Amino acid sequence: MLTGYLVRDGRGRTAQPEDSDMANSEERRDQARRKAQNHFAASEQRDALVRKEIEKERAVSAAKTAKLRALRLAKEASDKEAADRLETEQVEAKPRKSRTAPRNRRAPGN
Repeated sequence: MLTGYLVRDGRGRTAQPEDSDMANSEERRDQARRKAQNHFAASEQRDALVRKEIEKERAVSAAKTAKLRALRLAKEASDKEAADRLETEQVEAKPRKSRTAPRNRRAPGN
């Protein structure tokens, strides 16, 4: 069979030669493969952007958590210092009890 020529089948229809069918088949397959690869590449790019965005959000959240933790620890330290100071002031302000035994009071008129 000659390649590149149209072939008539017995029903009056023209058909492409087999070589052309194979070329079209390979061309369609290559086109489908390129389309799938382009779709996959676009999907990978979107996934990369989403991962980058998620990582950014995690970093912001971690920074916020670290800041709040530092503020909480500073407040706890300040509160403890104030409580210790208050306790020290109360101990110093208490009247001291004498160590001597109390004296017996005389009844009036004795």
